[in-house]
Amino acid sequence: MYRLRTLEDVNELLSRHVTQPSQFVKDAYKLDRMRSLMAALGNPQDFYKCIHVAGTSGKTSTSYYIAAMLKAAGKKVGLTVSPHVDDVNERVQINLKPLPENKFCSELNIFMGLLEKIDIKPTYFELLVAFAFWQFKRAGVEYAVIEVGLGGLLDGTNVITRSDKVCAITDIDLDHTEVLGNTIAEITVQKAGIIQQSNRVIMHKQPDEVMKIVNEKVVEQSGELTVAEEASLDNTTTALPFYQQRNFKLALAVYKYLQVRDNLKHLDDSVVQQLAKTYIPARMEIVEYEGKTIIMDGAHNAQKMQALAESLKAKYSGQKIATLLAVVESPDFTARTDLGAIIDLSDHIILTSFGGKQDLPKVSVDPERVSEHCRQMGFKNLTVVKSPEVAFSELLKRSEPLLLITGSFYLMNHVRPLIRSDV
Repeated sequence: MYRLRTLEDVNELLSRHVTQPSQFVKDAYKLDRMRSLMAALGNPQDFYKCIHVAGTSGKTSTSYYIAAMLKAAGKKVGLTVSPHVDDVNERVQINLKPLPENKFCSELNIFMGLLEKIDIKPTYFELLVAFAFWQFKRAGVEYAVIEVGLGGLLDGTNVITRSDKVCAITDIDLDHTEVLGNTIAEITVQKAGIIQQSNRVIMHKQPDEVMKIVNEKVVEQSGELTVAEEASLDNTTTALPFYQQRNFKLALAVYKYLQVRDNLKHLDDSVVQQLAKTYIPARMEIVEYEGKTIIMDGAHNAQKMQALAESLKAKYSGQKIATLLAVVESPDFTARTDLGAIIDLSDHIILTSFGGKQDLPKVSVDPERVSEHCRQMGFKNLTVVKSPEVAFSELLKRSEPLLLITGSFYLMNHVRPLIRSDV
């Protein structure tokens, strides 16, 4: 019998389910185990309407916005996202509220008891996705918004079989190339893998090779494709960062489709404007702290870093910025990130490191390597502070009025508690 009482207990339990990278591609990145697990649980994921969100950039924000719109329409909505930014219960939300700690633990105790009887050992990610699906059924949600973890085709979330599933596909770019493929075409095939029989697919217009592959998949599955209109609601979303405007508009296109299909409530302009302010942790999150403006954004690939840089330049034109940066270890980190975009807007950069165990073990690139790369690009206003906690205290001492923390959501796991304990 499980006796989880705190989220610390949960994290200790989950640590035993973390998959080593060497085994991930070989053993974990397939759906056999997840399908067996969900069947043993009675396929709870097929008891409510689902919106399945895939893509490279903007998945979490788009998911939050869709969930917020459905909640505003009076529907009971489940939301699961990954990775979590602060606490693991962010991965199981009802009406945009993570399950309270005591509820999360008590429900997970019951769930783990079921797993023992089933005798299937899921990965960290699979366990939490299965728990979310199961919990959403127990809570009686009407809709669930499900963010893909990695790729789509073989992702643990891709077990929803309802023909009325809606697939929202955000912007696609190179990411997780060691698993998904080395080209945009290969990665698009993986992302489009969430499209099942008769599904509606909603996305912005993207490069021709992306649209061609998605369209072929839609035709193969006898689905329908809706291309969201770029020009809509510009006045409503102008207060958002550029990249969030695109995510919000995609979410609104999804809602408008559901509004017609399911006879949902019309959301007037004033409601939509409020929804554009939906809180999304560590996505262009701005906090006033000790007399400084701190901007937290988990931008961790080239597409996200470029979008972040453009948004900051537009919002804070001419203001000096000091940046705290760490990026996830990868053999090709210089190719998969866009440090040039961060360098261009930073007056000083503090490079740090991190470690973490969500889904897969995560460590940062040695900040000395990042420093060398930055110097090769001609940027020398650098400090290396390997402890993220010490690095944050050094960031607070900087004279620049704007302080940016970016490069990875796993860096946020170390730094945000330092802020949250005081604000």
